[in-house]
Amino acid sequence: MSRLIAILLLILLPATAKAQAFDGLRVVFCGTSGPLPIAGRAKPCTAVQAGGALYLVDIGPEATENLMSWRVPVATAKAVFITHLHSDHIGDLGEFNMQSWVGGRAQPLTVVGPAGVDKLAKGMNLAYEDDHRFRKAHHEHGATFDLPTGLLQPKVVTIAKPDGVAVAWKDGDLTVTAIRVAHDPIDPAFAYRFDYKGRSVVISGDTRKWPPLATAAKGADVLIHEAQNNAMTRQMAAGLKTMGNARLSSIMADTVTYHTEPVEAADLARAAGVKALVLTHLTQAGLPIFSPETFAKGMEDGGKLDWRLAKDGMTIELPAGSSDVRFGAY
Repeated sequence: MSRLIAILLLILLPATAKAQAFDGLRVVFCGTSGPLPIAGRAKPCTAVQAGGALYLVDIGPEATENLMSWRVPVATAKAVFITHLHSDHIGDLGEFNMQSWVGGRAQPLTVVGPAGVDKLAKGMNLAYEDDHRFRKAHHEHGATFDLPTGLLQPKVVTIAKPDGVAVAWKDGDLTVTAIRVAHDPIDPAFAYRFDYKGRSVVISGDTRKWPPLATAAKGADVLIHEAQNNAMTRQMAAGLKTMGNARLSSIMADTVTYHTEPVEAADLARAAGVKALVLTHLTQAGLPIFSPETFAKGMEDGGKLDWRLAKDGMTIELPAGSSDVRFGAY
């Protein structure tokens, strides 16, 4: 019995000591696929820890399960930054909000993003209203389940210029800047830049190649950029059509108009002068036609570049007062 209890504690207790011992930016890839089901990859989610708090960029299905199984301290969450309102980027918001609240989160969870996050927060609050009430009625003995603390609190960011930026969040030494990108017909769509104690990371969200993003990423340590190999996509679309699935074939063919190819992401990283590039939102990873070599072919034709493909559980540490970029894994 004691061994079982020890195992449960290892699974359920957050790794708070580890989080508090590090000062800088820590990135955790909690979801690195796109909307298609891929074993071992949750839908889009990138976590950033800074100043003892947890922030997420998008929260796709299965991402909360990853974060909790790795014992990331979800109760320290302050905000979720939404890049755009596609389902694979928002589908786990209600679950993450509930789990971080049950885990002891001290304040409402702010949902930051473009117009529409207000409706998203309102809808999720309504959908989980009874769940929260039931949990309070059952579990509030020795622990507090404050209902207002369990709410999602929207913060709409407006950027008028199509290539503009705006400060989306400021908390002590942390500044998060929203950057408009190009994911038409989804408009607006945002990237986000996190700056903390001289270290910085930029997370692109979904976008076609967008040179203003390289400008906004100037001087950053790491660029985390979505990537899709369009030759593979067209191959998939042709195969689906041959199999008689014209509907899904058409949908796949459409995606080449609003995503970035790996070679294009590499060009943006070089233009921004970042130390490292990480490709994520790998819709094609895990499919029979996928190989890293084919997917990334030509990325170094424009010059030497430190790059890698993201995996769920990959971590990046950018220590304050240092220029190190440390890659690891949970």
